[in-house]
Amino acid sequence: MSTPTILLIEDEQHIAEGLIFNLEAEGYRVLWAQSGEEGLELLQREQVSLLVLDLMLPGISGYEVCRRLRTGNPRLPVLILSARAEERDRVKGLALGADDYLIKPFSLDEFLLRVRGMLKRAEWYQAKTVSELVFGDNRIDLRQGTATTARGELTLTEQELKLLRVLAERAGEVVDRTLLLKEAWGMRPETATRTLDNFIVRLRRYFEPDPARPRHFLTVRGRGYRLVLEPEKTA
Repeated sequence: MSTPTILLIEDEQHIAEGLIFNLEAEGYRVLWAQSGEEGLELLQREQVSLLVLDLMLPGISGYEVCRRLRTGNPRLPVLILSARAEERDRVKGLALGADDYLIKPFSLDEFLLRVRGMLKRAEWYQAKTVSELVFGDNRIDLRQGTATTARGELTLTEQELKLLRVLAERAGEVVDRTLLLKEAWGMRPETATRTLDNFIVRLRRYFEPDPARPRHFLTVRGRGYRLVLEPEKTA
């Protein structure tokens, strides 16, 4: 198995040096860029397994880096690191295609756990033989990461595919939040995050006829979510 390559785009040198030291101690190859423009150049030249991205950068922002990346590479796992702790900042980052969002200052153990989890899930997904998921007016190729919907064609991110896979394997069942966070993100059960909820909102926007009145991606209050492939018809 090849050594995973992690690209870190972070302009604060003391933060970058600490992360690089610990990531390399874990056995990863690390590339470092201090601006969004430099990071995008490295993404063109290098085979990267994971992008760790700061938002507040000189030149173009981390948001813009994520947007440009997703136009050509919908699958690369992206972990945002930012001091921006407000909900709207997290939602914006996730809406642009990031897979997870960690607020500065953060625990080094938590950071390394997120990295390991994202790399493991990416490897796990790529090794799977997967099939199509069909419901409503949607047909999703979980191998190619493409979908046909009532609104047209779209390409899914790696993290969207992981979440769909976990839900599809338990279609019709209530899937607890802790299980979804563990299997789709590799997070510990006690992790407090709105990442899962933001991803469910995104899937509803893609696949529900009326995202405000979901029929397929249902919330089970106090527990988690349930994927319903064939909702009961209403009179």
